[in-house]
Amino acid sequence: MNTSVVICVYTDERWEDIRQAVESVENQTRPAHELILVVDHNPDLHLKLKHEYPQVIVVENTHEQGLSGGKNTGVATANGEIVAFLDDDAVADPGWLEALEEGFQETGVVGVGGRTDPIWASGRRPRWFPYEFDWTVGCTYRGMPAVRAPIRNVMGGNAAFLRDAVSEVGGFHSGIGRSVQGRKSRPLGCEETEFCIRLSQRKPGSVMLFEPRAVIGHKVSKQRERFAYFRSRCYAEGLSKALVTREVGTQDGLSSERAHAIKTLPLGALRGVGEAVRGDLGGLGRAAAIVVGLVWTTWGYVVGSVRLKVARS
Repeated sequence: MNTSVVICVYTDERWEDIRQAVESVENQTRPAHELILVVDHNPDLHLKLKHEYPQVIVVENTHEQGLSGGKNTGVATANGEIVAFLDDDAVADPGWLEALEEGFQETGVVGVGGRTDPIWASGRRPRWFPYEFDWTVGCTYRGMPAVRAPIRNVMGGNAAFLRDAVSEVGGFHSGIGRSVQGRKSRPLGCEETEFCIRLSQRKPGSVMLFEPRAVIGHKVSKQRERFAYFRSRCYAEGLSKALVTREVGTQDGLSSERAHAIKTLPLGALRGVGEAVRGDLGGLGRAAAIVVGLVWTTWGYVVGSVRLKVARS
């Protein structure tokens, strides 16, 4: 099987990040079939990238502005049997693509996601930041499998799908994940969650696989290391989850979240308190952040659900 790698980009403020992301793809132990840069409605950046990377396919987003439209453009452009997505502010380990491709050798697998580790701009993890909430910065979080295993949905910045399967179910839906406007206001997400659930619903027997050997590093800006962003991201996740459940139903839309909230988060809070007792005072901050994160995410979901009901009435 061959793989097309898609990187969605939108601003030249990330020029150095884009350069490093492209370089990491070009240094894979198993070369990509092709590398596609999808530029989100930024003609100047499109021309600049075409000039800088003549060996790369550089195209403009032909769909609705935002990440979902960019991904759909990438899928439509790709010729590989597999389409892999890498964030524009991420760096893939040399064995990333090989590990993703190997996941598709298992029966029924239509999507594979890898492990995403944070690269903190300040050089170290904030002491108060709980591992259970690394999803707020687009990274693999405590509570996910430690070994290769089926999961409900993969994380969009480190994922690969069978190209035909993406097309069969209509691609990624806009209006759930981040648009350009969303990047300037609320840090919404969940477009890949809705897509994976919809794919599994429409193609029974389809498997989403987590492959921890497919590793990337995801850069976390100093702004995203702040508690204010953490709280805002949790609230926005709740809003997004309300949109997801509208599309795919509450049972599938919240199955993983229930398990995380009922088991992983209480254990994490207790762990933080225990670490504080043993001398790591940052444990109290992590325990408190878990409580705040759960409350803010739940509140966002409630607000989002009410808004949708009012809009339908």
